[in-house]
Amino acid sequence: MTAPFEIQHAGSALGNSPAPASAVKVPHRGGEPNPSAAALREKFGDAIRRVDVVWAETTVYVAPASVLDIVRWLHDDPSQRYDYLSDVTAVEHRDYEAPIEVVWHLRSLPFRRFLRLKAQIPKNQLEIPSVWSVYKAADWMEREAFDMFGIRFANHPNLKRILLPEEWEGHPLRKDYSIIKQDERWVRENLHIESAQ
Repeated sequence: MTAPFEIQHAGSALGNSPAPASAVKVPHRGGEPNPSAAALREKFGDAIRRVDVVWAETTVYVAPASVLDIVRWLHDDPSQRYDYLSDVTAVEHRDYEAPIEVVWHLRSLPFRRFLRLKAQIPKNQLEIPSVWSVYKAADWMEREAFDMFGIRFANHPNLKRILLPEEWEGHPLRKDYSIIKQDERWVRENLHIESAQ
């Protein structure tokens, strides 16, 4: 039996702290990182590759093999309580030699914190642990990243395409995917038309 549902009120873990206010005169780079960044460095050491603060948002780069442990700790530890996964996506930069970045956006409602995690994976090894066992909401988000980028999420319970037909070849958000070419074979066989491209 699961525990009864408990409503989370934003900032409830902060006690009688003042209501949040929008920051003003925020520097583009630098600034105070999210307190979770220091806690992650202390707990996971070398698995934390670097911490960036851009426009007052903290991004923590993590070792791909440690993603699941880090996410589970951020979710379960009472001092963190990242109870909401708002997105899983990826970024492929124009430089073909640059790794693909897998990105997780996490929110701690009780502490009013936002944290972006990134793991860089080489384009010839597009596999990373699934966080589905921690956040069930990762199900469709990971499937979309698989469908659009070709990233395989190890131990995902149902990793298959979510936007394109199963027979589709290629991954449309990859830089090496020709949007002009599309999947001409699939269009011809299933729609019985020649691609207008």
